[in-house]
Order: sequence, then structure tokens, then C-alpha cells
Amino acid sequence: MKTRIYNVKILAMAGSMDITEGEVWIDGSRISYAGVPKAGMPKWDREIDGGGNLLMPGFKNAHTHSPMTFLRSYADDLPLQEWLTRQIFPMEAKLTGDDVYWLTRLAIMEYLTSGVTAVFDMYFHQDKVAAAAVDSGFRAVMVSGLNDYISSLEELEESYCTYNDYHELISYCLGFHAEYTTSPRLLTGVAALAEKYQAPVYTHNSETAAEVEQCRERYGMTPTAYLDSLGIYRYGGGGYHCVHMSDEDLDIFARQGLSIVTNPGSNTKLASGIARISEMIGRGINLAVGTDGPASNNCLDMFREMFLVTGLAKLRQQDASAVPAEQVLYMATAGGAKALGLYDCDRIAPGKLADLILIDLQQPNMQPVNNLVKNLVYSGSKQNVILTMVNGVVLYENGEFYIGADRSVIYQKANEIINRMK
Repeated sequence: MKTRIYNVKILAMAGSMDITEGEVWIDGSRISYAGVPKAGMPKWDREIDGGGNLLMPGFKNAHTHSPMTFLRSYADDLPLQEWLTRQIFPMEAKLTGDDVYWLTRLAIMEYLTSGVTAVFDMYFHQDKVAAAAVDSGFRAVMVSGLNDYISSLEELEESYCTYNDYHELISYCLGFHAEYTTSPRLLTGVAALAEKYQAPVYTHNSETAAEVEQCRERYGMTPTAYLDSLGIYRYGGGGYHCVHMSDEDLDIFARQGLSIVTNPGSNTKLASGIARISEMIGRGINLAVGTDGPASNNCLDMFREMFLVTGLAKLRQQDASAVPAEQVLYMATAGGAKALGLYDCDRIAPGKLADLILIDLQQPNMQPVNNLVKNLVYSGSKQNVILTMVNGVVLYENGEFYIGADRSVIYQKANEIINRMK
């Protein structure tokens, strides 16, 4: 299919935050042209008048647990460990594969309304997560949640091989849930798989102060130092949350070329703390943004996350200039693409995948147009997303979904699932 999106302002994210006016041509799943109108245009299957609005790469939700939509607003106002062990884990044990499929489809709807075109998803029943993404036309990078209670090294390796050759919208990364849920035997096995496939590894890391202190008691090291000592990070990877990081931890991340995915909404709601974003940026660490799951956030809104990234950093530093909007927007788009290994989804340029969003500038919160980047981060919201395209296909436009299933069916399934469990 050949699509032309014209009459738009283009934020290409091609090494700067410059905004130009022009149009973008899409041939199948990839961008074939981006620039000013020119002669000799091909015959189009569809032409979209952007109405002078902003076209940009989609957001990458770089850490989430999509099927946890069923626990939205179910177990709130509790500290992390009590929340997990007394509320979340017992309910998750009741999930079926079919449940995971429909709950993931619900999450995908919410991602699309927030301008998210790809996610980094950690959950079980990964065959159902992958099927839900493919059936919706959505891009998902899956990562293993291996721990002492679910999965095995054999399953991890099988999934790695299966889902990296499964569908163009699906890829897979080595990973495990966290140091505190995963035995040394399993961690050593993960390191061996990383060596075998020369592959990056991802995990929850230093989310709470208690997690770090308990790891020190067990091994005399922080989680980052301990995992690095096992060879986990020899081929890169990264950590989710990374709230309570020492200088040594940050140096390890910088030296190994690791990514940090910050999750300020979840960390704020669970009172886990505020990540050292300014120091991470200062060390040249690649940063990305994620919502975490909809049970701990409770929404999947990248606009809220972007504001929290910069707002909390300013509070932590007691410096209003800390982590400006431009850095946050980069984190939520190109930085996320790097963390997910989606190097063809980072900017608008010929040859890149057409994972794009159109931002409505004809809303009061986007006027006047003094600085569009700052508008996006400081005053933008989901109401401004009027089109979300993944792989060259429009999946969401003007409040309507084009994902192969009716919204009422998905809502009904989600409510049936949680009602069955109560």
C-alpha cells in the first residue's frame, strides 16, 4: 500500500529537534520520502491531509507488562513487596493463556491512544502476547521474565529462537525478572545464553532501596555489580527502574553501553523513589521511558510519563533547568528505540519503518505555538493523538481503532476475566 501524509509539520528526530514542513511518503511498511512536496508523485492508495499538524516517530513504551490491565485499580496504595506478594502474584496465578490474549489487546488499544507504536513487554504466556500483537498489527519486543517460580533456561532459549523468527512485528530479548527472584544457578545460565548468542540481557534493577540492601547482604554487592560480575552484561542490555543506583552502578552501565528505562509513574505511586536521571545523562547512558504495568501505574500514558521524568528530576536536583523537554522527548522516542533494538524505528527518514503518530495542534493545550517540543512534554496529552500508524498501517485514527476486533468485545472480555477471579 502506498500512502501519502501531506500538509504536516515534521519532527524527524534526525539528530536534532528541528521541525520542517512538508510530507511523508510510505511504501508498504517503510518510509520512501520525507521532505517538501515534489513532482512525479506515484499513484496513492491513500492520501492523508495532516491539517498542518505534527507528524513524528511514535513513542516507545520501553517497559510494561501489558496483560496486567485486569488489575488496573485493583490493588492500590500499597508498598511494592506487599503489593506484589499479597495482591498481584496470587491473582496472576489464576490467568489463562486466553486471558492474557484479551488483556493484551486491551493494553494495545490504550497504547495506540497514547501514540505508542512499540512496547518492551515482560510477561508469561508469551505466545498469547505475540498473537495479540500480531492480530492487532502492533509492534512488540518481548523479554523473558524468568525467575525461580516460572519458566526455565530451556524455555528461555526456545523462546529466544522462536520469537526472533516469528513475525516482522515481533522480536525477543533475553531477560529475567529480577536478581531477588532469580537464583545464582539461573543467573549463571542466563549469562551463558548471552555468551552463546552474543545477546543483550534485561531485568528489573534496583527498583527499591530494600532490594539493593538485601542484595548487598547476600553477595556483598549491588544488583548491578553482582550481575555484571556474572557476565550478564557482556553483550549489553539494560535495566528497568534503576532508582537506587550508586556511582559505581552508573559507571558500569556507561562502560557496558547499557540502557536504563525509567518508570516515574510507577515509582512515584509505589513510593519507590526518584531515579538519578541527570547523573545518568551526564554519563552518556542511553535512557528510555516506560509506563511499567497498568496495575502499578495505573495508565499507559506516555505523556504523563514524560512530564514526570522531567518534573521529578527537577525536584531531585532542585534545579528547574534539569532534564529539559528536548532530552525527555528523545528518551521517549529514539532512546526507547535503541533500548528495544528497533534501530529502524527511531526517526522519520527514507528506509525507516513507518511507525508514526500525528499530533493535533488545533487544541487549546498546544496553542500558542511558541515551542512545539516543550508543548509536547509540558502540556501535551493523549487527547492530541489523532493518528497512530504501525508498520505503515493506520491502527488508530480520530478515536476509532482498526485492529481487527471491536472495542466492546475487548472490554467485555477484560471485565469477564477479573469478575471470574474475584
